Amino acid sequence: MQKDRIYVCHTFYHAYVACLKELNLPKDQQGGATLVLSKMSNNFATFPERAKKSGLFAAVIEFDEKDYTYFPELVSLKKDRGNLVLNMLQRMKFCKRLGELEAPFVPVDFSQYRDIYVFCDSDPIGYYLSCRKIYYHAVEDGLNCIRYRDTARDDNRGHFALKAKMAALGLIFIQNGYGKYCIDFEVNDISVLDHPIPKMREVPREALVAHLSDADRALLSDMFIENRKDLEEKLAQADAKGLPKILVLTEPLTKSLATREQLFRDLIREYGIIDGKPGVIVIKPHPRDLLDYQKAFPGDVVLDSHFPMEILNFTGASFDRVVTVYTVPSSIHCAREKVYLGSSFMDRYESPEDHRSVTNAAASVTRS
Repeated sequence: MQKDRIYVCHTFYHAYVACLKELNLPKDQQGGATLVLSKMSNNFATFPERAKKSGLFAAVIEFDEKDYTYFPELVSLKKDRGNLVLNMLQRMKFCKRLGELEAPFVPVDFSQYRDIYVFCDSDPIGYYLSCRKIYYHAVEDGLNCIRYRDTARDDNRGHFALKAKMAALGLIFIQNGYGKYCIDFEVNDISVLDHPIPKMREVPREALVAHLSDADRALLSDMFIENRKDLEEKLAQADAKGLPKILVLTEPLTKSLATREQLFRDLIREYGIIDGKPGVIVIKPHPRDLLDYQKAFPGDVVLDSHFPMEILNFTGASFDRVVTVYTVPSSIHCAREKVYLGSSFMDRYESPEDHRSVTNAAASVTRS
């Protein structure tokens, strides 16, 4: 018997969007999907247990997905042969072998599902599905992320039109809607993209959120926040001081943790004051940010990293300002001012060449 839906997620944000999609279905269709959580690039900690208890999914399965570097024979297939033809022949072999070698680690039979949704199909799961000729729906990795880095084009610079045609024929694999077995590519907003393609399908995130009931919002808060009481106490401490509250969203920026720490120290010094008043700094670490913010910023309020920032909208929290470098803050509705620093700020801490692939990265301030 064919099953309905399965979602392959690599981040907390992916899981959050999967939940939004499920909660927007008619009640009699909810609860039957499978949630697959890849451990390749993210530590989901105790989230799988809470997701199982939520009742929103029929099954929650962890996936020990392996990056291509796990397989020695594939590393050699990434070498530049100095010739377009040789490189493309080598790439054809790489795409096929990655799918084959990934197979033993895949925990479910995808052929049993009617609709397969894959977030970040540039990861090995995309190669696996392509190799097995299994059709799937790709979903945007982050909110409007293609606007800021079009990974398909950036990863395939040089002869892109040729490569895209080969991907459409199934000879090689390219993510984000270019692969033969990708049915469509779901994005938040097509209008902001520089290179829209026919397979793109617009599904605005805000419309999904607007549909949520109070019970849905409470369910998501309990699912994603391991210790909700601790979060509420920390936010209450910030409120009790009667000072402006500034939310800082961290990111795994710069290879050096020391440089990253200095970056956020500078950010807080420059943007942690409102109308001459030093604010209470609330730091929300990115799940993949390995800097120990509790140790580095002992005087500030440091939240748990293991939930998507959007969940703050459901907790009753309010901030005077949210500050980010490259994280798009438009989905944060609990802050009156949103400061996006972009590449001009990053230029201080690394060569502009290191973040040249980021587009639409001009600094901006929006107020509500």
